[in-house]
Amino acid sequence: MRPTARRQAKDSFIPPAPPTPLDFHHRQYSSRDSDVSSRPSSVGIGRRPTLDLYNEPSYKQTVVSTINSFLSSHNFPITFKTTLPSAKDIHETLKFLLSLLDFPFSKLEEDLPPLLKRLNYPFKLNKSILRSPAAPHQWPTFLALIHWLVQIAKFHLHLSSSPKQHNSLYQYTVNSYMHFIHNEDDAVEDLDRSIKDKLHHEKAAAEERLQATRRSAAELEAELERLRSAPSLKEALEKEKAMLEDDVKKFHKMIEELSLRIEQAERVLAEKEKQVEAKQAENEKICEENEELKRRVEAQSFNARDVERMKRELQAVERDTAEAELARNALEEQAWDLDTTLSHKIKDLEALGMECNQALKRLKIGNGIQYLLNAKGTTPAEIMGIDHKLVLKPALRSFSDEIKKSSMEKLEESISYQQKSGENAVRLEGKRNQLAAVQSRIDEVSASPCLAIYTLVLIMFLCLYSVSMPTIQIASLDFNFFLYECIVDDGFDLGR
Repeated sequence: MRPTARRQAKDSFIPPAPPTPLDFHHRQYSSRDSDVSSRPSSVGIGRRPTLDLYNEPSYKQTVVSTINSFLSSHNFPITFKTTLPSAKDIHETLKFLLSLLDFPFSKLEEDLPPLLKRLNYPFKLNKSILRSPAAPHQWPTFLALIHWLVQIAKFHLHLSSSPKQHNSLYQYTVNSYMHFIHNEDDAVEDLDRSIKDKLHHEKAAAEERLQATRRSAAELEAELERLRSAPSLKEALEKEKAMLEDDVKKFHKMIEELSLRIEQAERVLAEKEKQVEAKQAENEKICEENEELKRRVEAQSFNARDVERMKRELQAVERDTAEAELARNALEEQAWDLDTTLSHKIKDLEALGMECNQALKRLKIGNGIQYLLNAKGTTPAEIMGIDHKLVLKPALRSFSDEIKKSSMEKLEESISYQQKSGENAVRLEGKRNQLAAVQSRIDEVSASPCLAIYTLVLIMFLCLYSVSMPTIQIASLDFNFFLYECIVDDGFDLGR
């Protein structure tokens, strides 16, 4: 057996440390290289994916159903609808999906964008969007993000749940290491050849599947382009549906018109049938009367006198009929004259009613009492629109009582004013007598010149106030008389 120092493990066969989910995803999505070939993969090559697909209602409903089924399978309490959810629901869902990926984070707005960049997230996402996720126009962006994270979480959970015994590389690593420990170089070389053959077979199978997938993708792309360029079946069906609905509306309208015409024709037919029945009954009655008359005529024996009498009776009936027609014409003329007279009377009543209404408004009698003429009335109250005895007479009576009461009050005030006027006349007469006495007193003492001058001024003052103000006149006389008494009694020095 060769010494163990000669056998050293190759670097490619040294079992690496167990990868974390983040490292695994970084290696898986850090480039577009295929897992089974050194050539770059063509998957995803083409036009850059957009969010337009997440704006379509049907696709949005499918995505929401997928997300809700995944979240409910993990007993997550939040469910989504096609409408915008709350910002709290979006944040809680993103945190839950990141916890399924075993990704440690402290602040979602800071840690999520670098992760998405490392995982080659196909859409653009800004930090500002994560701070305000409740904007309605950002809902398709978050729906695409949540859908993509759900798919990544499904893949991660699938890798985590798959047993390591079914991983051929893991088994090869374990067996190679065991042979290396036991220093079994031949077994290691056999194991290397077998794993290389197996990997080559798997690589060929994977390349065939990849080619088939590429062909299927190209066919699907061509079919998608054909469907997009071709007129939409939904639009064609909607146009056809609109045309059919218009035809149905026209048909229903025609049915309604025909139904109305049928109903009118049935009503006319029913009236005609009734008229026919009435005519038939009348015809039968006339026939019976004719038969009765024939039997009576056959039973009677006529002579020339009877014929003459019947002619005279017929002439009398015709004469009575003519007189009745003349009387009817005369009555119709009288009715026309009465209608004309009534129309004139109604116009006169309308004019009188307007005058009465204006008079009632000026007098303010009653509570809105007005004449409302009704030409179709049968009684005076109905014609005039008001019951004169029950409404207008009590109002007029109360108005008359108020006028009488006001007149009595004015009369009493006039009597009191006359009494006051008599008293004022008596007082004025007394003051005049006093003035005459004063005048005589003045004449007696008028020897002094100064006293004469004062007397003259006093007379002018009295004349000035005695013209139109008797009350002021009396007051002035009292004042001057008082002044004179003071002059005479106190010995006032007039020379001074």
